[in-house]
Amino acid sequence: MQPHGQEHPFVPPFHAAIYPPMTGRVQQILAVRAGGGQHRPMLPRLLALVLGALALAALRTQFDVMPPADLGAKLWRLAGFFTILTNVLVAGHMLAIAQGWQISASRAAGLVVSIVMVGLVYHAVLARLWAPQGLAWWADQGLHTAVPLATAVWWLAFAPKDVVWRDLPVWLIWPLAYCVYAVSRGPATGFWPYPFLDIDTLGPGLVAVNIAGLVLAFAALGAGLVLLARRIRSV
Repeated sequence: MQPHGQEHPFVPPFHAAIYPPMTGRVQQILAVRAGGGQHRPMLPRLLALVLGALALAALRTQFDVMPPADLGAKLWRLAGFFTILTNVLVAGHMLAIAQGWQISASRAAGLVVSIVMVGLVYHAVLARLWAPQGLAWWADQGLHTAVPLATAVWWLAFAPKDVVWRDLPVWLIWPLAYCVYAVSRGPATGFWPYPFLDIDTLGPGLVAVNIAGLVLAFAALGAGLVLLARRIRSV
């Protein structure tokens, strides 16, 4: 392409005369502005740290209010709950982000789907089954309300939104894997963390129906998240 009013295109010496080599400082500034530098915005990392600390505080409080038992027994019982395991995932991911790790759009969305479903299922189905008091209430609200809401807000504000429909089946792996894990350990321990997974009471057929309904609910929430992400990207 030839510039206006010029017979020949620019040649390298001409460029060199007008545009001197960039200094290292200029290159660093341009790289950071283009997103290619190693520096990451501090606000998302700071809030991720706060969110990770919130999840850890709720988990620790839940551990402390459990009935007295040895450490191994407490941890084994806690590991039976989808709520606990998913809050652990949130804490780990957020603390890693606070250290500068960049989470992918698909992983961030999958994490949000799982932790938001924790809050939805609890408040729609499980909250009426018990009435925690004192520290137990704070742990309960932290795990089922504060962390899900804060994670959703963090995703809306800071997470990458370039998710696609093929990400949706991947987000269902975690809840499906948990259901298989829960119904596998239940007969051996006699402990069913959720009444809708209690094979001893409901039988395998009804539990299978409940699991199918749960997976469909996860899929619906995931589909809504894909549509929301597309809407946000289009604005």
